[in-house]
Amino acid sequence: MLPEKRSNLTARLTFEEQQLALGYHHIVGIDEAGRGTWAGPVVAGAVCLPLERDDLLTMLRGVRDSKQMTPLQRLRLADTIRTVARAWAVGSASSAEVDQVGIVGATRLAMRRALDAMELKPDFLLLDGFRWEEMPIPQQHLIKGDSLSLSIAAASILAKIWRDAYMTDLDALYPQYAFGTHKGYGTVAHQRALQTYGPTPEHRMSFKPLLTLQTAGQP
Repeated sequence: MLPEKRSNLTARLTFEEQQLALGYHHIVGIDEAGRGTWAGPVVAGAVCLPLERDDLLTMLRGVRDSKQMTPLQRLRLADTIRTVARAWAVGSASSAEVDQVGIVGATRLAMRRALDAMELKPDFLLLDGFRWEEMPIPQQHLIKGDSLSLSIAAASILAKIWRDAYMTDLDALYPQYAFGTHKGYGTVAHQRALQTYGPTPEHRMSFKPLLTLQTAGQP
């Protein structure tokens, strides 16, 4: 029973197969990490899976919404995704870019950079609940897509892995903020560090908690 239970956690290929039947070949799943954080970049992953493989679900068993996985599970499956995928890439937009164009604009920028870095040109996009009207490639946005689509779930893992590594590196530069622990999210410990030390260059100054600190005259 236990192996079957774990198998049921794997995201499916239903939406990919629907688009494959319509004649699309390079179907790319896209997901982001870090939209809601107070610091660090917003990161997008893009993955094109070899949908012709009969053993794809077996090879990527356990791939699902990255938020439902442990760090060790994400690391292990990220290596498998990169090996199995037909193409994959990660793009990011900095905290300064978030402040310049807003979180939605920065998310689109990260997604565009991920697609530009891919070794193939997608002909269909599966997006995790995100509408990308100005992108001319045919697309479908799926609410909770990282739980429904294997391509999106794989992209979510790669984005999360990349961003977590970035925030861990920041932890060495700014140890008083514990970025390696909370990854830039608005925890109590993060809020206390901001109140004590003020923001770093990696903080999103346009976000309400940082605006509040500036209004209150914090350093």
